Amino acid sequence: MTPDDIQFAERLADAAREAIRPHFRQGVQPDRKADASPVTIADRAAEEAMRALLRAERPDDGVHGEEFGVTEGTSGRQWVLDPIDGTTAFLAGRATFGTLIALLEGGFPVLGIIDQPILSERWLGVAGRETTFNGAPVSTRRCRELSDAALATTGAHYFSEDEGHHFMALASKTDHKRMIMGGDCYNYAMVAHGQLDVVCEAGLKLHDFAALVPVVEGAGGTMCDWQGDPLHAGSDGRVLAMGDPARLEDVLEALAG
Repeated sequence: MTPDDIQFAERLADAAREAIRPHFRQGVQPDRKADASPVTIADRAAEEAMRALLRAERPDDGVHGEEFGVTEGTSGRQWVLDPIDGTTAFLAGRATFGTLIALLEGGFPVLGIIDQPILSERWLGVAGRETTFNGAPVSTRRCRELSDAALATTGAHYFSEDEGHHFMALASKTDHKRMIMGGDCYNYAMVAHGQLDVVCEAGLKLHDFAALVPVVEGAGGTMCDWQGDPLHAGSDGRVLAMGDPARLEDVLEALAG
């Protein structure tokens, strides 16, 4: 990764913002993808805007985008794009969706951006550096006991029956009166910001989680799969984020049920 990559990643986020904003709360009608998930003109326009910059300025890098698939590169680097993570929230007029941008080297994320275009909120994570929120450092919070933890997930319906049992085993060990349902990538931003303690999800794809890792870890947290292993391009989509790394073993033990 070069110093210019950070500035370039922010330009990608700026381009996505400009493509998304005109469509927010404008009665956009979604189409359905093969998996029945919704996609809108804003999703496609934002990814197209980012890909145009990549073609012009990073033609040797690979691209993995949610809407337009994979373009192979020759540099060994890959940009991972999710133009709107949380399209359902976008369609509902809720500003809890975000644009996700990651840079992978050797299959591992070394740079990540979570950008909320309506609120002009941006979290930037870079390997070896502190995560920033709109340019200022942020940090996760400590959690002395798992029973004190505020747990979040995008939705219980994303878990298989077996995964749901494991999630509920974890939930039973946390402060269930503070559990958050919904939020997509915004939950991970709130972990980095010190507002949530644990996020647990399954069924995520690379474009859903790659950008989150540098953001959460650069703020002092940790991310891994359900076995405690680091997340990378080949991970199975079962994802954990914790603001306090000291709670990792507690979370894994609870999740195992």
